[in-house]
Amino acid sequence: MNINLTMLGQAISFILFVLFCMKFVWPPLVSILRERQQAIADGLEKAAAAERQLEEANAASDKALEAAKQQAAEIISQAESRAQRIVEEARTEAEGEAERIRQSARGAIDLEINQAREALRTRVGELALEGAEKILEASVDAGAHRAMLDKLAGQL
Repeated sequence: MNINLTMLGQAISFILFVLFCMKFVWPPLVSILRERQQAIADGLEKAAAAERQLEEANAASDKALEAAKQQAAEIISQAESRAQRIVEEARTEAEGEAERIRQSARGAIDLEINQAREALRTRVGELALEGAEKILEASVDAGAHRAMLDKLAGQL
């Protein structure tokens, strides 16, 4: 056995193996690697697009939240002003009702005062008549003195 011949046979076998790999094994591996590289690039692009969409969605949600807060503040402000108006209306209505009650009470008091005066005039007239009867010790005609008592009551 000759070592040179063995080396030459192994070199030829190795060259045939490399040619076989270059012809049949290497192209499918390269295409698989390229497809994998393209898939990774597409995934990165999609991830970047998704990240941009997430940022846009966050910005939109922040705007919507800010708008909702502003709207809530506006509604609260309107409710507070409405409550103030209701309180003011109730206060005005209560003051009007109190004034009406005061006027009614004043009218009732004036009526009672007038009735009391009239009753007092009548009673004073009767007392005057009784006094006059006792002074004269005679019965005084009530019909004749009624005009005098009315005149006296009018003066009181």
